[in-house]
Amino acid sequence: MATIGQIIFYSMVTLIVILAALIILILSLAFSKSTSKVMSSNTKPVANLGEDQILSCYIPVDITQNSLREMFVSWEKTDLGLVYRYQNGAPALDDQALDFKGRVQVFPDAVVAGNASLLLQSVRNSDKGEYTCSIRSSVGQGKVHIQLRTAVFSAPTLKFSNNMLTSEASRWSPKPEVTWLNQTGNVQNASTSFTELPSGVYSVLSTLRSAQVSETYSCRIETSLVVALTEATITGTGVLRRTIFTFSVASTLLVSFYLNLVISFLCMFYVV
Repeated sequence: MATIGQIIFYSMVTLIVILAALIILILSLAFSKSTSKVMSSNTKPVANLGEDQILSCYIPVDITQNSLREMFVSWEKTDLGLVYRYQNGAPALDDQALDFKGRVQVFPDAVVAGNASLLLQSVRNSDKGEYTCSIRSSVGQGKVHIQLRTAVFSAPTLKFSNNMLTSEASRWSPKPEVTWLNQTGNVQNASTSFTELPSGVYSVLSTLRSAQVSETYSCRIETSLVVALTEATITGTGVLRRTIFTFSVASTLLVSFYLNLVISFLCMFYVV
């Protein structure tokens, strides 16, 4: 016969499973604010301030271009209104928000093939926020929501001299964290300094001492939005390097938080 503690435990497990199913359903709806006809390859892009950014939006169809010549495309930003409109084969920008004049465009040759992606030039911090891409065409219509996030990041340059491997990155914001690893994944001791520029952007200088020729090291520079992982192999003539950028996904963070919460509940009631 089950004890009261066991009954409570299994009841809570059942409740948590039900809540998990409901939250997964809510998350799937919240993070896929689009119809089946309009899609985006990245609904939460991170743009590098001062550089250009493509906001993806398209109809996934496989038909001849002539069938889509009457496509209507509208891009809007939640707090500013019209960003860009394309109809009857040409831009229609009479009521375009001033912030975007001369800074945005679609690609007509791509539009007739179902691709309404928007080029946003010289990204500003004020550009971050929610955008809505709406498409109407002969094969369907719909919209997709895109949450643009902004940051400042750059790939580091690496130099090797006197057994010291130096990594220098010219622009990061917010202030990043820097970690060095050897080729077996162990954290290495290094000295790192930051210089804050008047714009609030940081330059990064990090030095790994006692570095060895023929060894491979990894320099990881990261903020809450961006991670730059640079692998550096020291050769007899210099440093061979490659940098890979990865970007955070809000939905992954929420799922991770929820799973940790579930585990905490399970542990608490198991002890009971």
